[in-house]
Amino acid sequence: MKKILFTTLIMMSLNAMAQNVMTPELLWKLGRVTPLGISKDAKNVVYKVSTPSVEENKSNSKIYTLPLSGGNPTEITDTKNVLKDKNISPDGKYIVYNEEVKIDKVLGKDFYPTLEKSEVQIYNGLDYRHWDTWNEGKFNHVFYKENKEGAVGIDILKGENFDSPQKPFGGDEDYIWSPDSKSILYVCKKKAGTEYAISTNTNIFEYNLETGKTSNRTKENQGYDTAPLFSPTGNLTWLQMKRDGYESDKNDIIVSFKGMNINLTSNWDGTVDNFMWSNDGKKIYFIAPIDGTKQLFEVNFPGLTKIAVNVHQITNGDFDVNDLVGFSGDNIIVTRTDMNHAAEIYSYNLKKNTWKQLSNSNTATYNSLALSKTERRYVTTTDGKKMLVWVILPPNFDASKKYPTLLFCQGGPQAPLTQGYSFRWNFQLMAAKGYIVVAPNRRGMQGHGVAWNEQISKDWGGQVMNDYLSAIDDVAKEKYVDATRLGCVGASYGGYSVFYLAGIHNNRFKTFIAHDGVFNTQSMFGTTEEVFFNKWDFGGAYWEKDNAVAQKAYTTFNPMSLVEKWNKPILIIQGGKDFRVPIGQGQEAFQAAQLRGIKSRFLYFPEENHWVLKPQNAQVWQGEFFKWLKETL
Repeated sequence: MKKILFTTLIMMSLNAMAQNVMTPELLWKLGRVTPLGISKDAKNVVYKVSTPSVEENKSNSKIYTLPLSGGNPTEITDTKNVLKDKNISPDGKYIVYNEEVKIDKVLGKDFYPTLEKSEVQIYNGLDYRHWDTWNEGKFNHVFYKENKEGAVGIDILKGENFDSPQKPFGGDEDYIWSPDSKSILYVCKKKAGTEYAISTNTNIFEYNLETGKTSNRTKENQGYDTAPLFSPTGNLTWLQMKRDGYESDKNDIIVSFKGMNINLTSNWDGTVDNFMWSNDGKKIYFIAPIDGTKQLFEVNFPGLTKIAVNVHQITNGDFDVNDLVGFSGDNIIVTRTDMNHAAEIYSYNLKKNTWKQLSNSNTATYNSLALSKTERRYVTTTDGKKMLVWVILPPNFDASKKYPTLLFCQGGPQAPLTQGYSFRWNFQLMAAKGYIVVAPNRRGMQGHGVAWNEQISKDWGGQVMNDYLSAIDDVAKEKYVDATRLGCVGASYGGYSVFYLAGIHNNRFKTFIAHDGVFNTQSMFGTTEEVFFNKWDFGGAYWEKDNAVAQKAYTTFNPMSLVEKWNKPILIIQGGKDFRVPIGQGQEAFQAAQLRGIKSRFLYFPEENHWVLKPQNAQVWQGEFFKWLKETL
């Protein structure tokens, strides 16, 4: 009897643990895993875990090594003794690094030295601000010096008002050594001012240490050239987009071989995220979006032989493969996520096609939670296409009940909606709060062929809006969906979608939430920092009266023109340092809603950019997000 009672109590305890669900507080206690590489002895993976502290309003990081054969992690204080430094030349003589250098006169005191307390910025062209910072005439430059104490660095872009690494997100992946240690290759967009703001034409430049001269290795290409990497046999490889001004163009793998640039993925209907050579130089492994996930692919390198180039998908499943870390025997080391799990490090056996999880930074936490269920659903669109729609169901889902449901509008507009794990737009958390989430892979998303991806450009308010409505209408037919309690949420282009759908939804939705969304396409064109994006996606400028495509973007597809049809509550969120979708977009939308007498709220983050990065701000964001839904849905 005692044994039965004891067993029952254990089962009850385990059941109680399983009923815990994700909360905003718990979400911001999870460790965030970043791989740093494979150790010098090829026996361990080295990685960093950053853990946010809401109390300190910052993140704290620790570095670990973990046996590739499996085992427990060991904390280390630095990586000098365990990791090969890519920035040290192959012959060991030099080290490459980057520093910010003042080049242009911009500030009042630059022009008027005696007026040191003046607070003035003077510009003669665009690119006067980017992402979340103002241009003060400083640029990232690549330096090298002898690998010894006291050595003096040499600026290989001396006097040039260009950035390498690229701003705002570029790092030391933007420069590499040549195998013979005689040159440094780096990514740079050698344009300034207005020319910089309207172009995506980065190139890969090669600086010769002996002559001090620089050559352009990708001069013929007009779009992005990024991610330079040498193969084990010494062939320069990089990622390339063809068209200038189109940031979401098809990304291909290019190999420079015996004077020829060979495109290995030109005949494959997809776009590459990142890549890594096999140790023998015969294959390239890469990650790409496919059918609502990101998977591992391989492509062979035949050189100039008659062997056909073949792209092959290796992994498959409802998860995302994200980072490529390295190799260990027959295993490739990567990171993996899904909508219920943040990134962890995994090993995938290329011969056995089997997975092994290596790191377990958050495993105990997830094991204590009742997880949401993610389902694939294929919906027929208004033009007869099959569209993938992710449906995320609450933990302990009961089909006999009715649930409020959220249509999630993805940003981009060309960003894929896959099995990623966001620490803000977290589907697991939304589901844990009792909401069904409907997340369509609508027009414009990568992973469904190049044509599907490109259709959205110049058609922001067209077919994609029908895709959204097709998705929510289809799911709303289910008995477990409370069709009287539908909400619509999204950020960036997703915020634009929210503003637009608020004017055409025909009372489908009861409430709306838009974060850093485009509200007025005309003022967006006039204030955003990356002008190339709007020129491409809107089809031109608003003053081009003879340009029918552009005029449609600034009139028919302008959410501002639909405000008279707004009739439901709307929460508008805006970052003060968001220069991509500037503050005026949120202000205009809130002012319109208020003056129309619509229940609305303005959630303003003065020090945040296009994202919300500070832990305490993020907690407020989550609190206001769910409070608004509780009030209005």
